[in-house]
Amino acid sequence: MSVLDKTYYYFIGAGGIGMSALARYFKSMEKVVLGYDKTLTELTKKLEEEGIDLHYDDDLTKIPNFLNPENTLVIHTPAVPIYLKEYQYFLQNNFEILKRSAVLGEITANTYGIAVAGTHGKTTTSSILGHILKEAGLESTAFLGGVVENYDSNVIMNGGKITVSEADEFDRSFLRLSPKIGIITSMDADHLDIYGDKETLEETFIEFGSKIEEQLFVRKGLPIANAMTYGVESGADYDAINIKIENGIYHFEVKTPDGELLKNFKLQLPGKHNVENATAAIAVADYMKVPAHKIAYGLENFIGVKRRFNRWDINGKIYIDDYAHHPTELNAVTHSVREMFPGKKVLGVFQPHLFTRTRDFAEGFTESLSQFDELILLDIYPAREEPLEGIHSAWLLEQINLDKKEISTLQDAMGKIKTKEFDVLVTVGAGNIDTLVKPIKQWLYEG
Repeated sequence: MSVLDKTYYYFIGAGGIGMSALARYFKSMEKVVLGYDKTLTELTKKLEEEGIDLHYDDDLTKIPNFLNPENTLVIHTPAVPIYLKEYQYFLQNNFEILKRSAVLGEITANTYGIAVAGTHGKTTTSSILGHILKEAGLESTAFLGGVVENYDSNVIMNGGKITVSEADEFDRSFLRLSPKIGIITSMDADHLDIYGDKETLEETFIEFGSKIEEQLFVRKGLPIANAMTYGVESGADYDAINIKIENGIYHFEVKTPDGELLKNFKLQLPGKHNVENATAAIAVADYMKVPAHKIAYGLENFIGVKRRFNRWDINGKIYIDDYAHHPTELNAVTHSVREMFPGKKVLGVFQPHLFTRTRDFAEGFTESLSQFDELILLDIYPAREEPLEGIHSAWLLEQINLDKKEISTLQDAMGKIKTKEFDVLVTVGAGNIDTLVKPIKQWLYEG
């Protein structure tokens, strides 16, 4: 029986970015979608506004009586602990329970699947590609790990012949996909609580690459053979060249493997790393025979992804919010800020994500966070983890080479921000630091 044959779809951890994309997909298919998440967020509020019934207590009385093993599919994420009462209820009552990755794998199995993998860059790359395909009129659906500003959604739906999916490396779930086309944007060490070491992670990415049925695209320099490469002024098969910035917009051209020059590309997103992400999307679209002028049109009107260097200019202050939670991503943010606002005083507010990630990449975090002029370091957001002895924000703060730095809880952060002098304010992190965005913007507008 197909995952599409049920009447009710119950999500445990519905507020996860990948889970919510699936929830929206099933809702669009006129299924009844409901479920649980432990935290009320802006995203879960939006899901409720769209007609998805959610609750926030692990309470068996909140599970409707009309759900039964024949009419219901239960979908969960690995971040949900198996001791959760609701999970155990469905398990003990013989409901079909599937991981998000398994459901996504089945949905995309009978489509022309495109999977975008990488420790960094996959959300922006897959979002740009999904947007280009829709704008070009292709019958496609994109399941994304971020909310695309153009649609205010993390799923772009325009038909089901083609699917674009973020291929999540966490717990090796991307190995469940069977794509025709694959992209690998990066293979930096991450999720070492799962993989143990960088070598094992790289081997798993190579295994993912071997599953691609038709064509694999990788960023030039990655240790993967038998793939088409892309890059920025790197001599790659698809190479972004003749790059210039005019009024904050990147203008560039892309050389193709046969020597053709694709022209007139414009990108609103900051940083050459985003030109690189765009080049990956351009490469796949060109491979799929999308006309160059349609690719350029889609790229030019791509606004961006929420929490990916979102910027506001308010009463003489610059405010930037970003999802960065790994040293490589933090460096991309700080380098872009320094490139765009040279000489400006930059206040950073960072929320570390996971105790293991903070421990494993402490040296990288100290280097990247030292690029701010002043830092407010929030408590570590635990997500799925229990605390680790000796690993906390005060321990990390001691290693950061800044004169002006301090610890704060999320609750106290707004008060501390209001006492600071800055030209540019940057909030970064993958936990619930995004709850500061609205109050910060409101305060700046009132100022």
